[in-house]
Amino acid sequence: MLITMKQFTIAAFYQFIQIENTENALNQIKLFCKEKKLRGTIIIATEGINGTISGLPLNIEAFLSYLNQIGFSNSNIKISKTRVMPFYRLKIKIKPEIITFLGKSINLSVPRGFSVKPENWDDFIKDENIILLDVRNKYETKLGSFVNAIDPQTNHFTEFKEFLTNNLENYEGKKIAMFCTGGIRCEKASLYLQQLGHKQVYQLDGGILKYLETVPEIESKWTGECFVFDNRVSVTHQLKRGQYELCNGCREPISQNDKLSVKYEEGVSCAYCFDSLKDKKAIGSRERSRQIKQHKLHGTISTFSDLTPEHYNRMNES
Repeated sequence: MLITMKQFTIAAFYQFIQIENTENALNQIKLFCKEKKLRGTIIIATEGINGTISGLPLNIEAFLSYLNQIGFSNSNIKISKTRVMPFYRLKIKIKPEIITFLGKSINLSVPRGFSVKPENWDDFIKDENIILLDVRNKYETKLGSFVNAIDPQTNHFTEFKEFLTNNLENYEGKKIAMFCTGGIRCEKASLYLQQLGHKQVYQLDGGILKYLETVPEIESKWTGECFVFDNRVSVTHQLKRGQYELCNGCREPISQNDKLSVKYEEGVSCAYCFDSLKDKKAIGSRERSRQIKQHKLHGTISTFSDLTPEHYNRMNES
């Protein structure tokens, strides 16, 4: 008998914790995720775990309970809902870091920045003595940010080290308040700042996602949307799906206005990549787009179909 459910649950989580046997952790978690038909991405390293997964609500509840049972009892969980499955597959990998930044696992005994709760964040950043830093990359910051935040204009998180090194003397004697999508990048960056000798380091607890979930839009200092690393592409207050999509040619987030460009071709290119797109890539993207449209036309399911809970349930029962 099928259980009728209207939405998938998405769980984003991370925890810095010593993992002695990463291979064993991977095998345990992969087995559980497959049994519960979960999709998403999970990174495991000796310094901890970082992931975002989605599935039917009861299965996500079971997964989070399982995480707690196997030792991840403080995993900074953010929950949201979506009508369409936001992942195409399950990917679980072992890497040197759960978020690439330092090139090695962090020393878990070193304290990181002070956390500021989302409900206190807007008042906290009013302080004129605070340097407000957006830790994310420029393809994320262009969608939205906090008023008066400094955008480092990085392409990759690893470039944020250079930005800090080059600008730290300008922040001498001031508090540095940082924010990112879910909080994990701020934890790494705060550790690095303290290694450089800056002690007044603060971070938004739970990141932008927890802030958007917690703070009413009418009171919020956030403007725009927040990029997320799944098929939703962006979210707004209350973690509602935003208006952005990903260009298949370059993976750049594009708005409805971006689609008005003569260089935009659905599923193939946009103004950001049209001039540099290789013919082979364009041909492959057009074929993928054609197949997706054919599946939609005939009502059949493919890897890239937009699956509702009803479709997902039936597919996994068959």
